[in-house]
Amino acid sequence: MAITASLVKELREKTNVGMMECKKALAETGGDIDAAIKLLRERGAVKQAKKADRVVTEGTVATKISSCAKSGILFKLSCETDFVSRNDNFKALVEEIGDAIIESDAAGLEAALAVSCAEGTVDSHLKAKVLELGENLVLSDFVRFAVEGEGSVSSYIHMGGKVGVLLEVATGGDYSGNEAFQNLVKDITLHIAAADPAGLNREDIPEELVEAEKGIFRKQMENEKKPAEIIEKIITGKLGKFYSEQCLTEQGFVKDPSVAIKDLVANVAKEVGGEISITRFSRVSIG
Repeated sequence: MAITASLVKELREKTNVGMMECKKALAETGGDIDAAIKLLRERGAVKQAKKADRVVTEGTVATKISSCAKSGILFKLSCETDFVSRNDNFKALVEEIGDAIIESDAAGLEAALAVSCAEGTVDSHLKAKVLELGENLVLSDFVRFAVEGEGSVSSYIHMGGKVGVLLEVATGGDYSGNEAFQNLVKDITLHIAAADPAGLNREDIPEELVEAEKGIFRKQMENEKKPAEIIEKIITGKLGKFYSEQCLTEQGFVKDPSVAIKDLVANVAKEVGGEISITRFSRVSIG
């Protein structure tokens, strides 16, 4: 079968692969479009394996929330260059993956990669896209929140996909139609994106991080002639400030640093006449 320019053009439009590769694939498959696509994808898997060790420092963070706002996902799709991350094909891929996973019950990264997507799984679809985009692609930092009982899951994307936040809030009733509540969860996700807290409460801060701070404080006071018990009291006081900078509930709200996040939540809870508590959050960034 003659490999016409229109046939090559059709294959290129379906795969985004270069003209010469399309022509070669068609020649090898006797002009069979479907067979050529399969061949290119098989070659893409080989190319993907060769690119798998390439460093991926660009990409985008994305979220999807269910229609009932009872569950949501957050994930990062990384690539090698900012040029590809701004490519419409890459952006469409992010949407495809998000739409496929939010409709599943995948709770971890391995399960998310196995979710049905396009003509295969999320994992196989990513490998096929390596051929089209010409860069290593890595799905990572996958998180799913699902509320049990009253509450909601919300999200926020900052800087065009450079930072993403997923937030789960438990409530004493259905406040989904309450404007004050909606503004609260929006403000908290925005705050998390900007302030990057290390944990929700004091018990969530890694012990090694706390011990490292204590070591710094002791080093600062090693030449001060104070009793050991006094130094420990000073360190405890300094840790209070450290926690206020690291714990979400104790941080000063970015829009009004004089108000702690826990007080912001308490004020809105009083306004709606019920209970509101932050149960967990996740923040993912590029780079």
